[in-house]
Amino acid sequence: MASPFVEIEVDDRVVKVTNPERVYFPDLGATKLDLVEYYLAVGPGIVNALWERPCMLHRFPKGLAGDKVHQKRLPQGAPAWVETVELTFPRWNRTADELCVTELGAVIWAVQMSTVEFHPWNSRRGAVEEPDEWRIDLDPGPEAPYAAVREAAHVAHEVLDDLDAVGFPKTSGSKGLHVYVRVRPDHGHQVVRRAALAFARECERRAPDVITTAWWKKDRDPAHVFVDYNQNARDHTIAAAYSVRGLPDARVSTPIRWDEVDDVDPHDFTIETVPDRFAELGDLHEAIDEHVFDIAPLLEWADAAELPED
Repeated sequence: MASPFVEIEVDDRVVKVTNPERVYFPDLGATKLDLVEYYLAVGPGIVNALWERPCMLHRFPKGLAGDKVHQKRLPQGAPAWVETVELTFPRWNRTADELCVTELGAVIWAVQMSTVEFHPWNSRRGAVEEPDEWRIDLDPGPEAPYAAVREAAHVAHEVLDDLDAVGFPKTSGSKGLHVYVRVRPDHGHQVVRRAALAFARECERRAPDVITTAWWKKDRDPAHVFVDYNQNARDHTIAAAYSVRGLPDARVSTPIRWDEVDDVDPHDFTIETVPDRFAELGDLHEAIDEHVFDIAPLLEWADAAELPED
């Protein structure tokens, strides 16, 4: 028997969504169709976050009750209008054609293919090897309260202000917080990662009782917040702004204002609550391309600290 389906109109596209009533998120009873409707509601935001970036997909073909598939290559059966970008992986001597979103229809098609999470690169297909997005990942240790994440965010904000850089914060959708800074695509991934390490070290210097840059987990205080500079390495990805996370409560990685850091609880942002917030506030990351930062001061810090170049 053929599976039930609905047809979703997205601009000038029609996407056939099969098994729309399959429950994906048990805590909410939310279905595949609910997930589609969420992404439609935040369409401009998710498209802005993914625009022309190679994108790895986290798929749940049976919902969260089944296995998660980390998929670099575009799933088979894509319509001709779904765009891709070819990436090279020298370590394995392979290439992969990854999803490259240029319209909302491609997002909805990926959801039809059981995608829950969208994890884009920090570079775009026109310059895949030169990132235009510096990502600050505040990752709390297993014993760190969320208050420590908030404190670390304020330290990061202070350092960004001193650099005259504009950061755009968002919840991770899990335990931490991310801050994105638009940068000029003048350097390779290793250089941007080195700049990110210099920034992380300065945050650690200012708040050593809260922040760590220790690479090995065994060397970290479990109550500290790790500034994970390695998220700027090549082929490292984190959930996009407005991406749903593969958690039972359907939490969303949600842009916030700096003045909300002390008040928001990441658990409050789900596919049920974020559409109304988006309708009221719009895309809080919409202006990120208007604030481009030159990482030269960070590279000067890296040179002064004799940080490694690889």
